[in-house]
Amino acid sequence: MGVKARLPSYELGFYALALTCAVVYSGSGIFEASRDSMNRKAFRDGIKPGWHYFGRKMDMADFEWVMWFTSFRNFIIFALSGHILFAKICSMIMPQHRAVVYMLYGLLSVLGSMGLSYLMIILSHCIVLYSVSLVKHKWLCYVAGLCSLASFKLEPFSSWQSGFVTETFHLQDVLFYGGSGFTIMRCMSFALESCERKEGIFSIFDLLKYNFYLPFFFFGPIMTFDQFYAQVSALELRRKDDEMRNIRVHAVLNVGAIIAVDIFFHFFYILTLPSDLKFVNRLSDWSLAGLAYSNLVYDWVKAAVMFGVINTIARLDHLDPPQPPKCITMLYVFAETHFDRGINDWLCKYVYDHIGENHDNVVKELMATISTFAITTLWLGPCEIVYIWSVFNCFGLNFELWVQKFFQREPFAKMEAKMSAAMSRRIRAVFGAANFWAIVLYNILALNSLEFALLVTKRLLLTGFPVSTLSIWFITYCGVQLIKEHERFLAIEEEKCDKAKQE
Repeated sequence: MGVKARLPSYELGFYALALTCAVVYSGSGIFEASRDSMNRKAFRDGIKPGWHYFGRKMDMADFEWVMWFTSFRNFIIFALSGHILFAKICSMIMPQHRAVVYMLYGLLSVLGSMGLSYLMIILSHCIVLYSVSLVKHKWLCYVAGLCSLASFKLEPFSSWQSGFVTETFHLQDVLFYGGSGFTIMRCMSFALESCERKEGIFSIFDLLKYNFYLPFFFFGPIMTFDQFYAQVSALELRRKDDEMRNIRVHAVLNVGAIIAVDIFFHFFYILTLPSDLKFVNRLSDWSLAGLAYSNLVYDWVKAAVMFGVINTIARLDHLDPPQPPKCITMLYVFAETHFDRGINDWLCKYVYDHIGENHDNVVKELMATISTFAITTLWLGPCEIVYIWSVFNCFGLNFELWVQKFFQREPFAKMEAKMSAAMSRRIRAVFGAANFWAIVLYNILALNSLEFALLVTKRLLLTGFPVSTLSIWFITYCGVQLIKEHERFLAIEEEKCDKAKQE
C-alpha cells in the first residue's frame, strides 16, 4: 500500500496524546532517578559541578561532548575562524583559486596542530593511494585502501605509525585517528572515481585539495570526490534565494541545541545512570525503556550538532555537504538508520548499492550487507562490541528484506490487496514498532554497553511481559503512526511541487 494512506484525525490525535503522556511518565522517572543519584559515590566520575545557577550537578560522562566545548573549544574557534576569514577573502579576490587556498590553509593547520611527522604520514598514504589509482583497477583500489585503513586500526601497525607523532597536547590521539581514518576514506573515493573517468587522470593536487579541506579533515563528514570536485571547481559563486538566511538560521539552531543539551544534562543523567546496573535495575520498565531510547536520541543530537557546525562553514564556502543524519525519532527501518550521513553515502555508493544493486534479491542483499558491515567494522576499529553491533545490524537489515519478501507471497499479498489502505498502514505500523525497538537495542550496544543492552532486553521482553512489553509496543506503534503521517505529508508536498514544475 502507498505511503499516502490516510487515517482519521481523531485517531492520530489519540496517538499523539498517548505518546505524549508516555514520554512525560517515562521522563519523570528518569528525572527522579537523576535527582536521587546526584551525590551517589558510584557516579562521582560522571556527574560533576555544572552551571552554578541551576543548583545541580551536570552529567559529563561523554568525553567527546566535554572535549568539544572545553579543551578543544579554543582550537576549533581559532582554526575554523581563520578558515572562514581566508575563504571569504579568496572568494572575493580570486574565486578560481579558492580550492588551492583551502588546501594550503588546511595543510598549515594540520602541520601546526599535529606536527611534521603526522603530516608526512598522511601525505605518504595519499601518494601511495594516488599511485594505485593510476592503474585504474577498482579491485586494486579497494585492496590498497582497506590495507591503508587497517594500518591505522589494527595492531601493531597502528602503534607503529602513532609512535612517529610525539605528543604535544592531550587531544593528539583523537585528532590522529580521526584525521587518518577520514583521509583513507577520501583517498579511496578519489581512487574509485579516477577509475570511472574515461579520459585523462586527476592530478595529485586534486587529491590534496580534496583531502586537506580543513572543516572536513579531522571529523568529517565525507563528501565523495566527484561531488567535491564538481562543486569546488565552479567558477561562478552564486547563492540561492534566502541561502544566507538559511545558513544563519542553522547556525542559531546549532548554538541553541548546544545550550539545550547542556541544560538537559543538569536534570537528566542519561549517560551516567547506565554505568551502575544495580541502580538502573531498580527503575520501572517505562523509565528503563526511556533511558535506552534517550541515549540513542542524544547520540543523534551530538552527531547533528557536530556535522551541523561543519556544514554551516562548508555552505559559506559555496559547498553542498552531506546533510546531518535523519532524526532517530523518525526511523523505524534499518535501511535508513545511520549517525553519519557522509560515511553512509560513501558506503552506499561504493559498496552497498554497488553489490546489492536494486536490493530486491536476497542473496545479493546478504552479500552487500556483509561487505558493508565488514568495512564499517574496520572503520570503527575491530573489537568485541563492534563485532556484536555489526552482526546484529547486518541481520536486522537482511531480516527486513526477508519479511518483506515473505509477505509479498500468497496468500498475504492477496489479503493486503483486499483490505483498505488505512488498515494496511495500521498492520505495517505494528511491525514497524517491533522493528523500532530492534534498532534501539541493537545500537545501544555500541553507544552504551552490552550489559545495559541485555538488561533492557530482559526487562522489556521477559520480566516485563506481558503488561510492559505490550504497552510499550503500543506506545511505539503510536509513534510510528505519527512518523507515517509525517511521511504522508511530505509525499503530498513533493507531489505538488512536481506538478507545479511540470506546469
